[in-house]
Amino acid sequence: TLDLDCRGGRGGGNSKLLLERGQWANKLEFLLAVAGTMVGLGNLWRFPYLCYKNGGGAFLVPYVLFLVSCGIPMFLLETAMGQYTSQGCITCWRSFCPLFEGIGYATQVVIAYAAVSYIVIQAWAFFYLFSSFSSEVPWASCHNAWNTDSCVEFDKRNSSFNWTASSNETSPATEFWERRVLKISGGIEEIGSLRWELVLCLILAWVLCYFCVWKGVKSTGKVVYFTATFPYLMLVVLLVRGLTLPGAINGIKFYLYPDPTRLVDPQVWMDAGAQVLFSFAICQGSLTALGSYNQFNNDVYKDTFILCLVNGGSSFLAGFAIFSVLGFMSYEQGVAISEVAATGKATS
Repeated sequence: TLDLDCRGGRGGGNSKLLLERGQWANKLEFLLAVAGTMVGLGNLWRFPYLCYKNGGGAFLVPYVLFLVSCGIPMFLLETAMGQYTSQGCITCWRSFCPLFEGIGYATQVVIAYAAVSYIVIQAWAFFYLFSSFSSEVPWASCHNAWNTDSCVEFDKRNSSFNWTASSNETSPATEFWERRVLKISGGIEEIGSLRWELVLCLILAWVLCYFCVWKGVKSTGKVVYFTATFPYLMLVVLLVRGLTLPGAINGIKFYLYPDPTRLVDPQVWMDAGAQVLFSFAICQGSLTALGSYNQFNNDVYKDTFILCLVNGGSSFLAGFAIFSVLGFMSYEQGVAISEVAATGKATS
């Protein structure tokens, strides 16, 4: 949904072009399409880790300030531009000021980088999905061909054993990721070969993306009923399951415990501002493109309020889901939550 007719436009009243380009069948399709564009890894991975890193509940102060002063106004501006001009994220600037058309091209560079990186993550997800169709998931045991002698299963270790004390030991999940999924080479001097299984997963991801947008809003408007709602179903399942695990409450306390002293650190404010811009898809052109398929008299103010509330709430709820599991991992491994949560740097 990110690149829907970004150059195209309706010609400011040309009814024939308007009919050819199409519109959302109803408001729900637009809301789901934008929600699906915004809510993603930035909410599930990055926001919880930034809360932990930058003072827990105290991080919400700069986050909310940037959300109100920058995120919501910019969101409204980009969506309204597309709706008002009925044009994509490049040609809409030509209607306002031709000199600013370069902004539209710049947004396409940004979204191109994002598309290339996110599609790889999607390929990894497909690989894990296909690998899970077995009696025992391969990342749960050390009895596979790719495992080493350093592999240690959690359920076969004493819960009081300090995991960090044995730096040479690795978990089955880590070895599955490094030695089965990626097959990491010994160094930069070893180029290695293509992982054909991942190549096929990558092709599958691109093919699915193509068929999601190949008929414009006619196909995308129907696909989002699944792609935008299914992640929330999974988030609720993860949240409910996580909150029922032993030690989950400790993870929640760690997530929300405020450290006001962190507010004097400029890096905290930079992280909050960057998170708002990233998670709200600001300056990516997608909001303008999706908004351009709205009716001219659509209530964009109401849509902005609903979508910003959904996006911010999704980030907050994701924190509960993630840190409840981290609390359980801390309980099972017998280590401090800070040592478990520190691995979040890899996903930020």
